[in-house]
Amino acid sequence: QVQLVESGGGLVQPGGSLRLSCVASGLSIFLSASAMSWYRQAPGKQRELVGTIRSRGPGNYADSVKGRFTIVKEIAENTVYLQMSSLKPEDTAVYYCHALVRSVDYWGRGTQVTVSS
Repeated sequence: QVQLVESGGGLVQPGGSLRLSCVASGLSIFLSASAMSWYRQAPGKQRELVGTIRSRGPGNYADSVKGRFTIVKEIAENTVYLQMSSLKPEDTAVYYCHALVRSVDYWGRGTQVTVSS
């Protein structure tokens, strides 16, 4: 059974940094997932893509986070990280981890990130 568990969310001041973790079980993010992504959903808004890394080819990031957010895949830990810096209040959202495995979508339950002074 595939499970994705996010952690690392919390309250951070504007300009601060935070690192989110997504631990995968039931699949190898290196061998099985063709893409690993982070999404976010702010209150009253639709879920949006933050960024994606792929097993082949380049990844991509939303324009709103380019240069500030980085996705890192740690094979030995079977974990994907979302490193966030220069955080803004508009980055406040629930952040979700997503894996695409043989055309099947898997989601974590999300972790709350709040950027506020």
